[in-house]
Parts: sequence; C-alpha cells; structure tokens
Amino acid sequence: MSSPDKTIAAGLSGLLADTYAVYLKTHGYHWNVRGPNFSSLHTLFMTQYTEMWTAIDLIAERIRALGETAPQGYGAFGKLSGIQDGDPARNAEAMLQELLADHATLIATAKAAREGADDVTAAVIDARVDAHQKHAWMIRATLG
Repeated sequence: MSSPDKTIAAGLSGLLADTYAVYLKTHGYHWNVRGPNFSSLHTLFMTQYTEMWTAIDLIAERIRALGETAPQGYGAFGKLSGIQDGDPARNAEAMLQELLADHATLIATAKAAREGADDVTAAVIDARVDAHQKHAWMIRATLG
C-alpha cells in the first residue's frame, strides 16, 4: 500500500508531465504561428509558456518536498501524459483550439491530483488551476 505522500506525488508527477507537454507545445506554436494575428499570438504564447516554465519547477520541487523523485526526460513525461505533440503546420485557429483543449486536460489533471493533498500541496495545485483557467480564458477570448 502506498503512503498518502507517494499518492499525492504521483498525481503531481502527472501534472508535471502534462504541464511540460503543454509548455513545449505552446513554445513551439510561439515559434511557428503565422497569419494576420501573428504578433498578438506570438506574444500570447510567450506569456503563457513563460508562466508554465516557472510552474514546472514549483511542481517538481513540491514532489521532492514530499520525499519522491520528480520525473524527468521525454520518455518519463510521455508515459505520464496524454497530451499530444503540436503540429507546426496547423493554422493559428487550430493551434488555439488545441491549446484550449490541452488547458482543460491540465485543469482536470490538477483537480484529480488535489484529492487528499495537504494544505501546501493544495495551494500549489490551486495556483495551477487558476493559471490554466486564465490561459484558457485568454485563448477563448482570442478565438472570439
């Protein structure tokens, strides 16, 4: 039987993997977006991937504080995340739609990881839910 901290760390590991996958996709779309809204989307994506980059470290450090090792590397993240790689050939609207769905996945992953979490871990997770809800809102507003 696993300890509560081990279970919480496993949930955080999934959140870390999903966050890293969406970070990579958002950063890639920042590089590859095209079209009449290039400048605003390039900036939006940069704002979002920069925020996620900081969060990745906080999530990993929380896993370590719980006494577990944080997953690392593409192979480990790939086993923990269902987020698919982005396609740089997609048009801007398709990129936005995909990221919107990915943020919904991240929110669900975070909420699942919160179950049974101590106050400190819950605060980390709640901050992630808030951030991804904001990212999703900005994407929805951009889509019109």
